Amino acid sequence: MNLISAKVGPFRSINAAQDVDIDRDVTVLVGMNEAGKTVFLKALHKAQDALGREKFNPTDDYPRKDYTSYMRRHAEKPETAVALTYQLDQEEIDEINTDLNTAIKPGFTFSISYLYNNSKTISINVDEAPVIAALASTSGLSSDAVAAIKKALTLRDALDQLNGIDRNDADDAFLADLKAQVEKSDWANVVQYEVWGHLSSKLPKFLYFSDYDLLPGKLNLKDLATRVANAKADSNNASKQIQPKHQAVLALLRMADVDIGDFSGSTGYEELKAKVEAVSISLTDQVLEFWKQNEDLEVEVDIRPDATDEAPFNDGPNLYLRIKNRRHRGVTTPFDQRSRGFIWFFSFLVWFDSVQQQLDPSGAAKHNQLVLLLDEPGLALHALAQADFLRYIDALAEDHQVIYTTHSPFMVHSDRLHQVRVVEDKATIGTVISDNLSGSDARTIFPLQAALGWNLAQNLFIAKRNLLVEGPSELAYLQAASALVEASGGKGLPEDVTIVPVGGLNNVATFVSLLGANGLDLAVLHDYSGKPEQKLDGLIQQKLLAKKSVFNASQFRDPASIGQDSVPSDIEDLFNPVLYLGYFNKVYAKALNGTPILESDLPAGDRIVYRIERALETKKINVRPSGGFNHYAVAAAFSTSPPEQLDSDTLARFNALFEAIGSAL
Repeated sequence: MNLISAKVGPFRSINAAQDVDIDRDVTVLVGMNEAGKTVFLKALHKAQDALGREKFNPTDDYPRKDYTSYMRRHAEKPETAVALTYQLDQEEIDEINTDLNTAIKPGFTFSISYLYNNSKTISINVDEAPVIAALASTSGLSSDAVAAIKKALTLRDALDQLNGIDRNDADDAFLADLKAQVEKSDWANVVQYEVWGHLSSKLPKFLYFSDYDLLPGKLNLKDLATRVANAKADSNNASKQIQPKHQAVLALLRMADVDIGDFSGSTGYEELKAKVEAVSISLTDQVLEFWKQNEDLEVEVDIRPDATDEAPFNDGPNLYLRIKNRRHRGVTTPFDQRSRGFIWFFSFLVWFDSVQQQLDPSGAAKHNQLVLLLDEPGLALHALAQADFLRYIDALAEDHQVIYTTHSPFMVHSDRLHQVRVVEDKATIGTVISDNLSGSDARTIFPLQAALGWNLAQNLFIAKRNLLVEGPSELAYLQAASALVEASGGKGLPEDVTIVPVGGLNNVATFVSLLGANGLDLAVLHDYSGKPEQKLDGLIQQKLLAKKSVFNASQFRDPASIGQDSVPSDIEDLFNPVLYLGYFNKVYAKALNGTPILESDLPAGDRIVYRIERALETKKINVRPSGGFNHYAVAAAFSTSPPEQLDSDTLARFNALFEAIGSAL
């Protein structure tokens, strides 16, 4: 059975009911702070709390702006706070059909509405006709009884029909059984009541976890025992006695098979400590399966009194949790003073492993089919640790549906945006929840954009070998030139080398640092200004780049002195000037008004792009309002419509360039 939709509201900041589709595995609520993500989770939690502690309270939960008018009708006509729709899987459908002789079809759904007076209404539709047909085929019935049953439209009608005929003993026995079956329910459709009886015991319930449920560094066990006793004596006020930190420690003790009363009984200290330590070791191992930030951590437990401490820690034994870091020679620190991320992860495992047994403070057994509601999980985790935690959520989703909130791009699978629901707080409307990403505020979907950007970056740099260039012009020229060199019988750029435009020489250092950290092989090709580039020299000195992997355009300008720095050069200077001017004139033919720029028009200089810009200035020709010309427009024209072949000198230059890059990488 899966939750497939939740209709929430009016509830707190949700002024109008929001119908939200729920994914069968994981649903992600993305939105800004105070948008209403937690409100949605809290509504679900109150509807079907697995621990049985949550209730709807109009004073706390009904939208405040309409509270007064609502309370006038609350007693007689309470509104729906949450409506949940579930879908059965085929195994459950087959079981019901077999047990009750129904003919429920695949994809069967039903709904439950939870009202503000904490009652509920069931919406379920089951045809009684197949059940009536099965009853009519009961062996031993008289022909009159069979005929009466077949006339009936409902089970209650069948009961009335049988009461109006002459019956034999078998008919009377059948009638008695049918009467008992019908009288169990006050529903008009008895079969629907019986189906609900099957479903109600298997209904998934909600478990909510947030930062408030973290384990404390220490807790007084005598005080905890008193609180548990008070909770048992007054279950209606149990939540006032048992706060989240107490519940977290009770969960840890329960997992260790330790009763709170053991600390005041005959059970020895070593036995109690051994039990709790065993669970702590097991949980630490589970954490480290997904926690890859520091695998030298472990949780230690101690149980001892301290008469010198402040109340209540000076009365009876205290439970102490500490984290040992083997990386720092076994230094231990209090649990609640360590990394917030590790604390969250460990506390979550304690909470989840324990509440699967579903025990409230008074010890009553609860339900074990769960929908997990996680409020900002992994918020304190490093970005890569959040990616690790996503793997853990996927593991949880194998057995339980998970709904979680986030505004971190690293807590969203960019290839599963169908699982995302955006949450916005709109003026005069309140919280709005939707799967329509295109119509959402840019600030709301920023985490999704960032997630996509990260995914794009990862896919762009998946090659083991990467050539960093300054911009898209270099990318266009190199790809086209490589194809032309290969067509002439030479060797182009190796196929497994990815060309990465970084947006200028100033960004090279950043890209080298980021990509090099991923263990990728890098080379750099840059324009040459006529003097050494200090940033690149710094990368070489820091051993982030090998000197043999850094190239500039001037080193390939003269085929007779390959590898030697010469005059200031751009990649455009590796082409024959006449060829380059031909593409320039083609791109800007309209602006040039039929008067192309010739090589003889160019002033003296080393770099053709600057020579062209100076010629345009001299001729007072504006090909674009800002002056100069768009270098990439010429590169794009070259790459989309390259020449049939290059001259021998140009081929020699690019052949040498590609050979050098391939060798360096």
